[in-house]
Amino acid sequence: MPSHSHPVALPQRRSYRNRTISTTIIKFADDTVVVGLISDNNKTAYLKEIRNLENWCQRNNLLLNVSKTKELIVDFSTKQERNYQTPIINESPVERVNSFKYLGVHITQDLSWSWHINTVVKKARQRLYHLRRLRDFRLPSKVLRNFYSCTIESILTGNILTWFGNSTMQDRRALQRVVRSAERTIHTELPDLHSIYSRRCWTKARKIVKDLSHPNNGLFSLMRSGKRFRSLKANTERLRRSFFPQSIRSLNQYITQY
Repeated sequence: MPSHSHPVALPQRRSYRNRTISTTIIKFADDTVVVGLISDNNKTAYLKEIRNLENWCQRNNLLLNVSKTKELIVDFSTKQERNYQTPIINESPVERVNSFKYLGVHITQDLSWSWHINTVVKKARQRLYHLRRLRDFRLPSKVLRNFYSCTIESILTGNILTWFGNSTMQDRRALQRVVRSAERTIHTELPDLHSIYSRRCWTKARKIVKDLSHPNNGLFSLMRSGKRFRSLKANTERLRRSFFPQSIRSLNQYITQY
């Protein structure tokens, strides 16, 4: 569903707005993503939004780089095989892929996070070598701890709110092995990733609750008692373990404890 595009130069891109209800435009720096909800195998609104974006760029003397534009379709339907029409930009078909990297996160068409976590673990393990070298130079534990936080923990927890909730136990063990290796090197206890994830869920949820202009503020509604937040209905385990249901549980757990 999402189509990933890299505009060559979009200084005025923030003025573009999506025009259909079933599509959303996500913009960050020089990256633009068109997300479309396709119902009954009908891609009309989604393709129309892409054409609108292409026309808008042409009117503003901008160019979409088709070679760096990718389309990723997420479809969990098992009833029938669907044939989706390929988007066309500047008379060139957009490449359809099974995964792509967006803002540092590897997103796959089955919304599993093993590939992303494997990449993160491999990168973090490379930094462990430098941590051991610093230890060999007999630097203080405080310096080693700061190095771990800046160069290893930051990699392990990058965008953790997006993927950790739906990670498998096998992937979590792989992540935690990196933390334990660092603990043995520094000779001090380090925060486990699940604790970091829970704390960040709570912190992010509090910010959303306080920000009435946040587009997802309405998902956090108090019950009649005014003490607990209403849980979100989740028909799938994937949704139940995603950020918003998890963050509401974190808020309610904090209220119960205090």
